[in-house]
Amino acid sequence: MTSSRFEVLSDEQWARIEPLLPSNAGRRGHPFGDDRRVVEGIAYRYRTGVAWRDVPREHFGPWQTIWKRHRRYAADGTWDRVLAGLLAQADAAGKIDWTVSVDATINRAHQHATNTTHPEQDTGATSNHTPAVDGFVHSALGGAREPAGHGIGRSRGGLTTKIHAAVDGNGRPLAVVVTGGQRNDGAVLAAVLADIRVPRAGAGRPRTRPVAVIADRAYSSGVTRRMLARRGIKAVIPQKRDEIAARKRRGRLGGRAPHLDAEVYKNRNVVERAFALAKQWRAIATRYDKLAITYRAAVVLAACITWSRI
Repeated sequence: MTSSRFEVLSDEQWARIEPLLPSNAGRRGHPFGDDRRVVEGIAYRYRTGVAWRDVPREHFGPWQTIWKRHRRYAADGTWDRVLAGLLAQADAAGKIDWTVSVDATINRAHQHATNTTHPEQDTGATSNHTPAVDGFVHSALGGAREPAGHGIGRSRGGLTTKIHAAVDGNGRPLAVVVTGGQRNDGAVLAAVLADIRVPRAGAGRPRTRPVAVIADRAYSSGVTRRMLARRGIKAVIPQKRDEIAARKRRGRLGGRAPHLDAEVYKNRNVVERAFALAKQWRAIATRYDKLAITYRAAVVLAACITWSRI
């Protein structure tokens, strides 16, 4: 158990995470130090939503060290590698349920995250980032880059950002993609599924294909169903009303309705519970980060802590 409200990691959890973090071996310059205290400081900041400068120095050390380490880990894909390592351990132990649920959640972007002239627009690269051509942020292991619009868009709720996630059958995160709040859920599904990469123990290619994908009507389209069928993935997605009406208007030419496994679909809510758990961290529920890669890294860190508990 953790010893105070300033800690989220037990000794057992830290023993699993520490070997997956970058070491000082062969590293030039000032060596990394106090890894556990720094990681706890990062988690504290996102759990409480305080400004980086307000992270208690007596518990976590200088706030500059905590911020720089988080920024470095976000840019070089450290948290993605930690998550991949934890997923590999879980898969080897048979603890991943490969009936995957996908969905997205919108979070309001605070004014500190939107201090650009048009944050919802791609404004081109500046000195602090390289623009992502696809406009969203996914696994740094796959070459994630900061989008020019910083993953912020204008939706009904104002300036918002959207977290797209895939979780296993127990509601534990497998993949995270961050976009602007106006992005269509179904259009990002292929990127979310591509972000699932679970290394195998020993030799072999990483596992990337779920047994089934459960999603709500927002993901229902012929394009999505054909994409899943090509990969041999069972689609558990109800049809939209307009799709049903269009098929019926065509009569026999409309073909059969796609099969929906109603019993499997009952488990779709696990992704909603995963979002509810992630949003207990206040700086995830409200986005304060200007950079999309640092915001996404916090979501991945929360996922790492979830998987370190099993």
